[in-house]
Amino acid sequence: MKVEQIYTGCLAQGAYYIESNGEAAIIDPLREIKPYLLKAEKDGARIRYVLETHFHADFVSGHVDLAQAAGAQIVYGAAAQPSFAAYLAQDGEELTVGKVTIKVLHTPGHTLESVTYLLRDEAGKDYALFTGDTLFIGDVGRPDLAAKSDLSQEELAGILFHSLRTKIMPLADDILVYPAHGAGSACGKNMSKETFDTLGNQKRTNYALRPDMTEAEFIKEVTDGLLAPPSYFPLNVQLNKQGYANIETVLNQGLQALSPEAFEAVVNETGALVLDTRKAADFSLGHIPNAINIGLDGSFAPWVGELIPDIQQPIVFLSDVGREEEVVTRLARVGFDNTLGYLQGGMSAWQASGKETETLQSISAREFAQCLKAGEAVVIDVRKPSEYSAEHVEDARNIPLSSLNEHLSQIPKEETVYVHCAGGYRSMVAASILKARGFHNLVDVAGGFKAIAETDVPKTAFVCPSTLG
Repeated sequence: MKVEQIYTGCLAQGAYYIESNGEAAIIDPLREIKPYLLKAEKDGARIRYVLETHFHADFVSGHVDLAQAAGAQIVYGAAAQPSFAAYLAQDGEELTVGKVTIKVLHTPGHTLESVTYLLRDEAGKDYALFTGDTLFIGDVGRPDLAAKSDLSQEELAGILFHSLRTKIMPLADDILVYPAHGAGSACGKNMSKETFDTLGNQKRTNYALRPDMTEAEFIKEVTDGLLAPPSYFPLNVQLNKQGYANIETVLNQGLQALSPEAFEAVVNETGALVLDTRKAADFSLGHIPNAINIGLDGSFAPWVGELIPDIQQPIVFLSDVGREEEVVTRLARVGFDNTLGYLQGGMSAWQASGKETETLQSISAREFAQCLKAGEAVVIDVRKPSEYSAEHVEDARNIPLSSLNEHLSQIPKEETVYVHCAGGYRSMVAASILKARGFHNLVDVAGGFKAIAETDVPKTAFVCPSTLG
């Protein structure tokens, strides 16, 4: 028996490969299916099942393409109602993969169709639990993402409470817990950076598994402090439920190399968004007018989903040379399939063509400190509210990047505006959006609050995030 976790950091997502005696199962695969096919081919195995724990909201799964390419069967729990052919497994039903078995446990609460898969080894011993978004390391799934449910988040949390206590907590302590996500995912609020653990340790350390916890206490703690889910979540749920374009079709369209003239023509003819995926420092030195900077070396796909409201939005992009396929693939992971091509030769080709370019001022934290000493300044902190509450520059305004588009009226256009985040990634995203919206007196603070904290800029007293209400 072979069990492999395939973890994708930018989505904080874990897919799983299980192989035994020439047969394999894939749990919660990503959109690009070649890695799974290659693993099975290397092992001389046939992929028998593609197991889905639920209809994912934060990414588009590869279940449809993978099942078709491998001749495998897609499996959901009995409460799922997909628009494509799938096997709906009953609670307690066992599936055979080579010499091992996988027991399907219905564990609704995160969503109504959520299931957990219990892997038993060749000797019939419970070995690992693939929990999807039902149980994370240090947390449980948020109960407000169920597609088209008439139930409130409190009612779903109550269902989750009973799923955990009747299906998962009675299992042996030595079972390995393999969740679908880790720290950084918006599918929970308190996930650990660890990507797996033993069930026994989770019973001891996970706040939601306290043995003396009442249902009312569980509901209160699980629902307290939930931020609104990203706007693209329900759109991804529908794609996972209804099906989607083949990934090869998406790649072929998105990887059209465009000259500067052709690139500009596509923008003018289709209204395509210009997405600049380079590092913040490179964007600051020179970029295409009205381009939005969301750097590939960060939480690229989640921020695209958070900030671009329409997944059908036509997109053209520029990247560092050689990273074009990575861009299209990561866009497709969150359902942005309408990529129309990339700037061949990148920013160098655009500059060589003589077309207009713009810059965006970026200064160091020490320069920022000197600017504040020179007089009053408008400082916009685009970190999350919890980060801002813990410690911030005195008199800075908190406008989180996730809600920037809804609060443009709070930002003055005639004054110089200094924008910072924690480390410099989100601030350049925010500054590029503001510039495209007509704000021109913008200054990015490179290095963000981490660098600012090393200067004498006046700051509020630090409050440990764990003590915040």
